[in-house]
Amino acid sequence: MNLIALVSNNFDAFITVVVLIMSIILFIKNTIAPELTGLLCVGIFIVTGVLSPEKALAGFGSPSLITLMGLFAVSFALFKSGALDRVRELISSESIRTPRKLISLLAFLIAPISGVVPNTPVVASLLPLIESWCERRNISPSKVLLPLSFATLLGGTLTLLGSSVNLLVSDISQQLGYGGLELFSLTSIGIPVWLIGTTYMILVSDVLLPDRGRDKEFIKNGDLNIYFTEVTIPSTSELVGQSVRNSRLQRRFDVDVLELQRNGKVILPPLADRKIEPDDRLIIRVTRADLFRLQQEHTIVLGENKTSFDGANVFSDDEGTKTFEALLPAGSTLAGASLRELRFRQRHNATVLALRRGQQTVQERLGQAVLRAGDVLLLQAPLDSIRGLQASNDLLILDQFEDDLPFLIKKPISIGIAIGMVVLPSVSNIPLVGSVLLAVIAMVACGCLRPAEIKKSIRLDVILLLGSLSCFSVAMQVTGLADLIAINLNFALNGMPLYFALVLIFVSTVILTQFISNAASVALILPVAIEFSNVLGISPSALIMLVLFGASQSFLTPMGYQTNLMVYGPGRYKFFDIAKYGAGLTLIISFTVPALIIINYR
Repeated sequence: MNLIALVSNNFDAFITVVVLIMSIILFIKNTIAPELTGLLCVGIFIVTGVLSPEKALAGFGSPSLITLMGLFAVSFALFKSGALDRVRELISSESIRTPRKLISLLAFLIAPISGVVPNTPVVASLLPLIESWCERRNISPSKVLLPLSFATLLGGTLTLLGSSVNLLVSDISQQLGYGGLELFSLTSIGIPVWLIGTTYMILVSDVLLPDRGRDKEFIKNGDLNIYFTEVTIPSTSELVGQSVRNSRLQRRFDVDVLELQRNGKVILPPLADRKIEPDDRLIIRVTRADLFRLQQEHTIVLGENKTSFDGANVFSDDEGTKTFEALLPAGSTLAGASLRELRFRQRHNATVLALRRGQQTVQERLGQAVLRAGDVLLLQAPLDSIRGLQASNDLLILDQFEDDLPFLIKKPISIGIAIGMVVLPSVSNIPLVGSVLLAVIAMVACGCLRPAEIKKSIRLDVILLLGSLSCFSVAMQVTGLADLIAINLNFALNGMPLYFALVLIFVSTVILTQFISNAASVALILPVAIEFSNVLGISPSALIMLVLFGASQSFLTPMGYQTNLMVYGPGRYKFFDIAKYGAGLTLIISFTVPALIIINYR
């Protein structure tokens, strides 16, 4: 029976194909958040009867998902206790003075940390520190930030705890009857991949990493944080009556005026000889520090605050308000809409002061600029609103607040508990999920973590996505689609040597991962890949590991993984900068991992 016959004669198979196609489109277009796409598919499978509620929702009660939830809490306690302080000291030391030395430190130190700690908070914690290092050394951030992301990706495959995708693969493997993965199941392949990747990153960094920091148009006064915003000139401003060229905007602050709006009319450059009048609205390019100073001196009023100008400092921390930066991650529901359409200020009780978008010029009014993944917003909000934004998956808060500062007295205890969490399953019969849950309780009991912080630490979007995605694999197995797709694809692998067949499967996974989330690519490819085990004469475990590593190679696009997006803006990278640096690494790993699979599983 061919695929068309099965789909036309089997209602469940037809529904499954429709859901798979729909989900791929939604994952690629990011029309709705990825976790909502997963929940939508679960709902369709249940309503149409393709899966019983028990099977469709089995992923939400899996040991792997509970392990991940506990791991979030343990990681939160580690960061709260200042567990990365020693790493920060090493980065700031006088011995680390060149990009190559810093990349070596990141590759050999940060990667192993990412083997047991989620990589997103690692990158978020180190990003401001590395930017400061670059500013002190007069080095472009583009020479070191991409290796930071790549190092955490390579480290994520050292142990089962390194990535949520690893835990999803373990969960799917368990549901398909092949058993879950052990803590160090990945290590025999992960270590060679890490060492090869590290060698590549260090050797080619000088040649393939661009130097974006020498573009004078984007680096003013040595400050790397260039924002675009809209301001109004109050009648009391000393700028009134001065030309743009002779005003203190350029004489003292070196601010670029991109557009002038007067009486509803837009005046475009050249603007140097234009005299500034009261109530003029300017779109400007400015550093964060200069924007603060101009506002404090009442030289300008931010666009959103023009009706409330009374001499107050919009950047003050009075009444518990804070000024901070937030990143739009991939999958944010805010992307694709303007601040005005989103009614951002009303919905989140937070004011957007300015926008930063890598090297691109945002020459639009702030309220009308359409947000994109990777944008950095300069926000002001009360502490309560900030906590709400921290719990959302639409924004990633990049600043650290007083309540989040390290509780240093607990650092040795939290590190000891984390080490025990990793060692215990290795020397006893205690399952990993049990060890992680015990670690969470120990963190609370020892005062490293408050009970209320457990809920705060859990990424609900990740939990919903991973819990829902396992239904794809179950549906493909139940309806026979996985078997039939494998049979129909046999012609591509028929007579092909095992090594090259594995390379083909690996590369297919890598390509799909660049366009949809790596968790989604695992859920779609894994049940089909396993069916090739008999044809290729290799164990299902080998193919499970092959897909896992393929889905973890996000070295080609900014959207490939969250940490790539996090460094994309601060590094002022262009789209193909990532592919230029990562293509060689992807190619090397594409030929290395299949060979390691054969060595370990043949």
